[in-house]
Amino acid sequence: QVQLVESGGGLVQAGGSLRLSCAASGRTFGSYAMGWFRQAPGKEREFVAAINWSGGITYYADSVKGRFTISRDNAKNTVYLQMNSLKPEDTAVYYCAARISGRYSSRSDEYSYWGQGTQVTVSS
Repeated sequence: QVQLVESGGGLVQAGGSLRLSCAASGRTFGSYAMGWFRQAPGKEREFVAAINWSGGITYYADSVKGRFTISRDNAKNTVYLQMNSLKPEDTAVYYCAARISGRYSSRSDEYSYWGQGTQVTVSS
């Protein structure tokens, strides 16, 4: 069992930055791939970014490529999402998720564990 707790959300102006963190419990964190997803009001949950177990491979949605960076620190059981050049359309609840396979995926149904989410609001 893995428990995930996100933090770092908030209100920011367009063009600003935020860094989300996701702290994981359990000794097997280092073997899991991790992902970030988001869900805006009235919309389906969508993939944002993913990272493999070692941190050596990352993958991004086209909408955030070049602006967001996913990283992880296995010694701290934490995955991060650095978000720069934020836009109003980035406003959503952001969720981190853990995939038992160490290989990254953009499919939400391939992740077994989810955090409770953190709100990110970008004002224009």
